Amino acid sequence: MKTERFRGVFPYLVTPLDNKQNVNSAIVFKLCDDLIAAGVHGLAALGSTGEFAYLTASQKIAMVESVVAAAKRRVPVLAGVSATTIADAVRQAKACEKAGVDGLVVAIDAYFPINHRGVVDYFTSVAKAVELPIVIYTNPNYQKATLSIEVLNELSDLENIVALKDASSNTGRLLSLLNRIEGRLDIFSASSHIPAAVMMMGGKGWMAGPACVAPKQSIELYDACISGRWSEAVALQRRLWSLNEAFEKYNLAACMKAALEFKGYEVGTAIAPQQQLNEIELEDLKSVVEHCE
Repeated sequence: MKTERFRGVFPYLVTPLDNKQNVNSAIVFKLCDDLIAAGVHGLAALGSTGEFAYLTASQKIAMVESVVAAAKRRVPVLAGVSATTIADAVRQAKACEKAGVDGLVVAIDAYFPINHRGVVDYFTSVAKAVELPIVIYTNPNYQKATLSIEVLNELSDLENIVALKDASSNTGRLLSLLNRIEGRLDIFSASSHIPAAVMMMGGKGWMAGPACVAPKQSIELYDACISGRWSEAVALQRRLWSLNEAFEKYNLAACMKAALEFKGYEVGTAIAPQQQLNEIELEDLKSVVEHCE
């Protein structure tokens, strides 16, 4: 059986940029310090919340380096890798490894559909290029490449592919997967899931943007789950779900950055052409954030 690597709540961080479009390391440090003080189990950079699709290569590595420096080895740091080519994915993975991350969350982009063999080759190539533990990320809402149960079952045999972050919202599929992989991959929930349900099925935690805005409440939910206090967990989950609803209603990055601005973090606005929230939408979001506190 593989060595257990990651557990708990990993907030996906926004990428704060200054007026020159450089990563604002001071804000990264403040946000990471506060999240660690709140009790999060790890930090994750370059996800959807972090606007990875809108960042340059230099901005990406600057963000990763800032998070690694801010964490000071207090909690593990994961970095996102996503590309349309194997060569680019390997380049990103090696750069993140050099920057000192503790693991990678790897997704596959696809302009044209990729078949079973192509998907397996992509993740296998990244896994063999680094010595880091790897979390596979699947999100059928945005990916053209299908990470079928057969693909994931094959990839689970690789030693350093240790977990799956699943945003399919399909709990039946997760149950089928859990029955196939027999503990070879740990399962993490994503924002589009209900984490309490995934934890009840045997999940190990979640990696999601809302935990960046509501870390204390996310930790309380995780603690209730691992203690088997399911009625309490469901109550907490229902309270937090309004954040997910807001993020689905409006632009994700714009929501996350606005919510953090409410809390005093000068993270800036979402990268254009993503649309910012108008005054009415900001008031709506503010009421949701206050409800979750």
